[in-house]
Amino acid sequence: MLINLLPDFFAVLNSTDRVAAYHRYFETHRGLLEAYWHHYVLDPYGPHFRDVVQLAALADRSDLRAMLERTDVVALARSTEEQCGALLEYDTDIDVVLMVGVGAANAGELVVDGRGTAFVCLEHFTSVANPETQGLGLEPELIPLWLAHEITHAVRYTSPRSRSEVRRLVEEANGYYSYWETGRRASLRELLINEGLAVHASRSVALGFDAAVYFVYTRRQYHRLRELEAVRPERGR
Repeated sequence: MLINLLPDFFAVLNSTDRVAAYHRYFETHRGLLEAYWHHYVLDPYGPHFRDVVQLAALADRSDLRAMLERTDVVALARSTEEQCGALLEYDTDIDVVLMVGVGAANAGELVVDGRGTAFVCLEHFTSVANPETQGLGLEPELIPLWLAHEITHAVRYTSPRSRSEVRRLVEEANGYYSYWETGRRASLRELLINEGLAVHASRSVALGFDAAVYFVYTRRQYHRLRELEAVRPERGR
């Protein structure tokens, strides 16, 4: 199911007291936003929560507004959701969330009470790096790539047919996924398979990008790594 939090976030920006409005926004969507903060930002009940909220609420969002005027992000998300459904043939409900974050992860996966979620934070996809929002300046055309990657994770963590080690860990945690704790308990083999499958899915759904983009390298870094594959260490004498 597609969840579009943009209208609620812009209501925060249009408020006369943005910080207070963000707190109300957080309470309204506590289940999702609490998990987002815990996994990708910091403790939402700690001493720095208000400081981060203030920076995010008062930041200049002209780059975000300009991107949304020229890009139909809802259509991009719906198309990606449909393509992933056809590709992965999943048998579980996954939420796909369009939101504005606080400059942390540009995208991610969550499991809250057994339900998988894939989200993208649109402050990072405006084509313009923004120091006020910590926006990375990624192109909005990359949204399907990232969503497909995160949807794949969410399906693997929650599908009844999944044999993923992470799914077992999520079940042991009563239906919750922790970016830190679950990742710490999973084996290296599991983590490599997990990321590899997500990359393959994103390459199948979002076509036409340089290979480096799918692996989140710069082109120079990626092609240098490929060059090093041909270099074999000398055997000990």
